[in-house]
Amino acid sequence: MPNIYLTIALAPLLGAIVAGLFGKSIGRSGAHWVTILGVAVSFVLSAFVAKHIFVDGGYYNASVYTWLVSDGVKFEVGFLIDQLTATMMVVVTFVSLMVHIYTVGYMHDDPGYQRFFSYISLFTFSMLMLVMSNNFMQLFFGWEAVGLVSYLLIGFWFKKETAIYANMKAFLVNRVGDFGFLLGIAAVLMFFNSLDYVTVFKAAPSMADKTMQLFPGVDWSVMTVMCILLFIGAMGKSAQVPLHVWLPDSMEGPTPISALIHAATMVTAGIFMVARMSPLFELSETALSFVLVIGAITAFSMGLLGLVQNDIKRVVAYSTLSQLGYMTVALGASAYAAGIFHLGTHAFFKALLFLGAGSVIIAMHHDQDIRNMGGLRKYMPITWITSLIGSLALIGAPGFSGFFSKDSIIEAVHASSIPGSDFAYYCVLSGVFITALYSFRMYFMVFHGKERMDEHTREHLKETPAVITIPLILLAIPSVAIGYLFVGDVAFGNYFGESIFVLPQHDVLGHLAEEFHGPAGMIMHGFTQAPFWLAISGVFTAWFLYMKRPDIPEKISQKAKGLYVLLTNHYYIDKIYSIVFAGGSRGIGQLFYQVGDQKLIDGLMVNGTAKSIGWFSGVIRVIQTGRLYTYAFVMIIGLAIMLGWVVFK
Repeated sequence: MPNIYLTIALAPLLGAIVAGLFGKSIGRSGAHWVTILGVAVSFVLSAFVAKHIFVDGGYYNASVYTWLVSDGVKFEVGFLIDQLTATMMVVVTFVSLMVHIYTVGYMHDDPGYQRFFSYISLFTFSMLMLVMSNNFMQLFFGWEAVGLVSYLLIGFWFKKETAIYANMKAFLVNRVGDFGFLLGIAAVLMFFNSLDYVTVFKAAPSMADKTMQLFPGVDWSVMTVMCILLFIGAMGKSAQVPLHVWLPDSMEGPTPISALIHAATMVTAGIFMVARMSPLFELSETALSFVLVIGAITAFSMGLLGLVQNDIKRVVAYSTLSQLGYMTVALGASAYAAGIFHLGTHAFFKALLFLGAGSVIIAMHHDQDIRNMGGLRKYMPITWITSLIGSLALIGAPGFSGFFSKDSIIEAVHASSIPGSDFAYYCVLSGVFITALYSFRMYFMVFHGKERMDEHTREHLKETPAVITIPLILLAIPSVAIGYLFVGDVAFGNYFGESIFVLPQHDVLGHLAEEFHGPAGMIMHGFTQAPFWLAISGVFTAWFLYMKRPDIPEKISQKAKGLYVLLTNHYYIDKIYSIVFAGGSRGIGQLFYQVGDQKLIDGLMVNGTAKSIGWFSGVIRVIQTGRLYTYAFVMIIGLAIMLGWVVFK
């Protein structure tokens, strides 16, 4: 099995190296074949590993390479393959495979074709190293690697200034989160003297009551500080408020990478990490409450921003932010299984929505403004029906995959007693209506109603090629079926075994499992609950506002102009960051330049030294007269002083 695990991780890396270094030699077709085959091998083997774990009861935790040993601490590359890892491996490799295939059609005419395939294959390798790690060092390697490759992919079209700005923004914002993450890992090493997951988790209960003083006289729980620092890393990677600002701008990258980043890979890394660290987080109710409240704020506030977006990819991006908030809320409520379940279902239907948006963009000659679309249903039937399936899954329509995972989260939060759970419940419940409204606003404006595109675009409208539509169909299938098939085991069963740890007093899913009577019963029960009626209300409101009375949204924006301006400016968070942090950094730099560089270094040290030498030379120059009697007089005076010093010493 170790060789299989190595193959799963290294196959995409091999494809990335071949496509990246030998792209010109193997050509465009060679680049996509070698990377697609690499990811396909990883997917097939991941499915085999999942069978080994779930059916045969397998488990693997071992080091494959020791990098160094320092003061008894081992820095290793190793794999921990359990139920949580196997699930993530299948999700990551399947979605990545679909994105690779889709890219063949989407990037067909791009001059950087081989480079793009190299990047997305490298991205897949990085994510696999992250989820398969059995220690904090390898976790951090994968964590930073996905951040680096995302920087390269967001700025793939590097001649666009907006793309360069977006990738720098993503890189810098993630560095803020990663600084906290690195401090969290340092705290783990400091208190546990180990970076191995199993060793740390076994020793964690002994640290539950241990305190530390960050400031003199103030005691802090070690576990709380450690978990919050680790979660700050997740806030950056999984785009939680206030470190969310990079994700909407990442839409400057090509659509395939938007699907890869926002569906199954980078943004879900933080969710996976917190679930993996459940033995630590369960020992700090303060940390869980912090996670819960941050997730609730993200779910609600980012959903509102989706209502005022007109770029088709940005609507889906803000949807991702909101859904990540739902996953984070689940983590804070100790419903880790429901959070990971939503991660999995979301990966399929969100990748479907992004790739569907890309299909629309291709047909619209790369026009992304939904105000210029309409009536595409009759021109693009496959894209239309798959996008409808993705939208229904997103809003949690009963029977679709998103319904099972999202409703499990809402019910878990409702049953939770973690401080802040009431606030979180109302946020996620309100988010159901908001999600349905912005999702079907986009759906109706794109596929129904009056055709608003120009005549040239209308004449050339047609369904995209099979290389694009086949991945849409393959992603639509799990978007419909996977929730029904797995909700009982994943959300309410013992699917994750010992890979996720929950204290008995926090086990809200265990309590809900007592009332679970199968997926069909959950569907029937769902029709009577508030989330269903809120979702229906959101769909109806979207239909009424954007199909029946399209004049009303404009009137609403005028009546509530203050709120509309606030939303279109993204709560001014970007501007605050630009003024306070970016402007403050520039101000500090200007201060160092004017005072430190110009006055201290140039003025005092460099020019000051030159001026001092010049002044001293001017003084010495006075006695350099060129007259012999002057020098003789000076010599006599000097000799007299020396004799006087000797005599009177």
